[in-house]
Amino acid sequence: MKSKGALIWDYAQPWSVEEIEIGDPQSGEVKVRVETAGLCQFDQRLASGDVPTAEFPILGGHEGAGVIVEVGAGVEQLAVGDHVVFSFIPACGICQSCLSGHHNLCDRGQDLLTRGAVSDGTFRIRARDRNVHPTSLIGAFAPYAVVHKSSVVKIDPSIPFDIACLASCSVTTGYGAVVNTATVRPGEDVAVVGAGAVGTAAIQAAVISGARRIFAVDPIESKRTQAAKFGATHIYPTIDSAIGGIEEVTGGQMCRTVIVAVGRCDGHDLAKWMRITAKGGSCVLAATGDAAETNPRMNLSALTFQQKSLCGTLFGGGNPQLLIPEVLALYKLGDLGLGDMITREYTLEQINEGVTDMLEGRNIRGIIRFTDADR
Repeated sequence: MKSKGALIWDYAQPWSVEEIEIGDPQSGEVKVRVETAGLCQFDQRLASGDVPTAEFPILGGHEGAGVIVEVGAGVEQLAVGDHVVFSFIPACGICQSCLSGHHNLCDRGQDLLTRGAVSDGTFRIRARDRNVHPTSLIGAFAPYAVVHKSSVVKIDPSIPFDIACLASCSVTTGYGAVVNTATVRPGEDVAVVGAGAVGTAAIQAAVISGARRIFAVDPIESKRTQAAKFGATHIYPTIDSAIGGIEEVTGGQMCRTVIVAVGRCDGHDLAKWMRITAKGGSCVLAATGDAAETNPRMNLSALTFQQKSLCGTLFGGGNPQLLIPEVLALYKLGDLGLGDMITREYTLEQINEGVTDMLEGRNIRGIIRFTDADR
C-alpha cells in the first residue's frame, strides 16, 4: 500500500514528508494503523549523527500507539482490532537476555539501527525505489507500520492514543529509571536533571515511591513550573546552582538517587551529576549523548572512596510487556499525570516545526496525530 512518512536522507537534514510504500505483514508480524506518535530526542539524535546509523534513508518514529489492522501467520496472541503501544526495544522472551530477566536488553535490540524486519532482515518500507530503515524496527512517523509481534504491547482500549503513545519510550524510561533501576525507597532524596518528558515521568515516579525531597533541574522556566506541579519540592535553573542548594537542604548528604534526563548527555557535566550523588548513592543516565564521545570527566577516587554507582538505564530497566501496562494503569488510577505532559499536537506535515519546538525546549512532549489525509 502507498502512504506517507517522514524520512531522513542524510545527516543534518530536515525531515522529508513524502510518499512511501508499506508491505504486508509476514510471519510473526502485524500491521498497525498508527494514531499518534511522540516526538523524542532520540529520533533527532539519529538525524544529527549523535547516534550513528547503518545507512539512509530512515523512517523516523519509535514512540507510538495505534490499532492492529492485519496480522501475519504465526501471530496468536494479537488480533485485528487490538489497541497496541510500540516497544522501541523488542522483547522476544526466548533469547539469553530475556531468559535472564533482562527483556529491555533483548538480543534483537542489536538490530535496531542496522537492518530491516526482525523476521527475516528484509524491508517492509520503500521510498524513491530504495529500501527504508525504520527507526527501532518500528517507523512510527507514518500512518501505518508493519512490525514484529515482539515490538508491540496490547493495552486497555479505553486509554486515549495520545496518552498511550507516551508509554512507548519517555514515560517508561523515566518511571522505570526510578522504580526499577534506582529502586528508590520511601524517605530518600532524589534529584532529576532535565524536566522534559523523561524527567517529569521520573519526578512523578519519585513521588509514587515516597521520596522525601525531589530536586529538579532545568534551564527552561516553563519546565521548572511544570516540575513543581508534578511533585518536585526544590527547583533550580542550572546544575551549578543545584549543587549548592542541594548541599544546603540536605546538610551535605546530597541525593541517594540522581536521574539524568537531559535532552543530550555531555560528558563534561558528569562530575557535577556525581557531585550531587550521596555516598553509597546512584547516578542513573536515562539520556543519550554523542556516540563518539569517549572522555567523560569525573573523579574516580570519589567513586571508590564514597562507593557511588554510575549506571545507564534502557527502557527503564523493565520488561516492556509488563512496564507499559503498569504505567498506563497508574495513569488510570490518577497517579501519573500523563495528559499534563503533552504540550502540543502536530500534523505529520508539521513535523519539522515540532522538532524545532522540542529542541528549543518549548514542549514537555509534542505528539503527531495522524488524520485521514495522511493515509
